[in-house]
Amino acid sequence: MSNKTIDTLLLSLVVGGAVAFSSGCIGLPGPSLGPLSVPIPVPSSLQDEYEDIAFENERYDKVPILGPIPQGTEHVALDTPSDDEVMRALEKARKTKGGVPFLETRYRNNVKIVKEKIGDYIDPPRVVPLIGPVQLHHAHYKCTVYFTDVVHVGWPVPHQIVNEDACEVVYIDHDHYHMVGNVDAGNGNSLMP
Repeated sequence: MSNKTIDTLLLSLVVGGAVAFSSGCIGLPGPSLGPLSVPIPVPSSLQDEYEDIAFENERYDKVPILGPIPQGTEHVALDTPSDDEVMRALEKARKTKGGVPFLETRYRNNVKIVKEKIGDYIDPPRVVPLIGPVQLHHAHYKCTVYFTDVVHVGWPVPHQIVNEDACEVVYIDHDHYHMVGNVDAGNGNSLMP
């Protein structure tokens, strides 16, 4: 064998060994959790519940901090609750989920949502830790949901209960902060003219 063939073979062995050891195929075992290392399947209903909680925390449970209110203008809240937010609040108050299939299931059909603002006011300025001087802007909404409530009962005698004129009222608060004064945006520029 020539030196070039031996060098090529040696290099391929070194590269192959490095790849095998770094990929985890061969090597020393690390710490083990024993029987706790066996994965446990999560039911899809539980996963959906956790995804809904994460979605609501990200989308609806945070209080935004907006810029200052310009002098001489009246500020009114423009962000009415979305239909998704209203239906999630209604689901918390009057659940349709959780019925046993073929025993009892509940549905809402022909949903109509009417939203009306019942309060819109701003608190006087105060200092909130980690935020600074702010004003809390309150916006209260009354959301009336009209729907057809359908309940399918499967045992002992299969039948269906339909309420054509079901109505629920959900109250939703949209609160947010407004900065007060000559606020520094962080880059040396102020947000006030």
